[in-house]
Amino acid sequence: MSVPDALSADLQRYLQQGRDAVLRALDGLSEHDARRPLVASGTNVLGLVKHLVGVELGYLVESVGREAPVLAWNEDGSVWENGDMWALPTESRDHLVGLYRQAWSLVDAALAELPLDTPASVAWWPETSRTTTFGHLVVRVVAETAQHAGHADILRETVDGRGGRDHDDLGDAAWWDTYVGRIQAAADTFR
Repeated sequence: MSVPDALSADLQRYLQQGRDAVLRALDGLSEHDARRPLVASGTNVLGLVKHLVGVELGYLVESVGREAPVLAWNEDGSVWENGDMWALPTESRDHLVGLYRQAWSLVDAALAELPLDTPASVAWWPETSRTTTFGHLVVRVVAETAQHAGHADILRETVDGRGGRDHDDLGDAAWWDTYVGRIQAAADTFR
């Protein structure tokens, strides 16, 4: 495997790890808990999925001239008012997860077929800086997906205490109680 092919494969693997983590945070959540705002900014788990659909399609499909499904929140302009950050009552979880998986398929095909130095143009960036490369955009999307996967883990933990994928590898409930107690005791020295 050539160096560029290996790099594309690594980037795809890291992207998939982030994608899987985002969807793992949805597992077992009620519709209400998946959609409700859990922090002051309104961030919610299903909204992160919806947002990442647009991120992947916009940066890694449309910006390299490939065909992408039309997203309602882009079409009506609500994306510019955070309409991609929460699910409308008419948008089912299955629909949004399905769109996310469709985006994965389109992006993975682009990663398999396009060199990372393929020219790209991001339509919503200022005209003076919208020209870039596919590779630059892939790195950007891998980073953004990882960031939102972390958000999703924390949101999920806020709902029901379920930690991220390695939570149970570190210890059982007693271990976690002791660990958190040590952190609290250290913080309490600054009261």
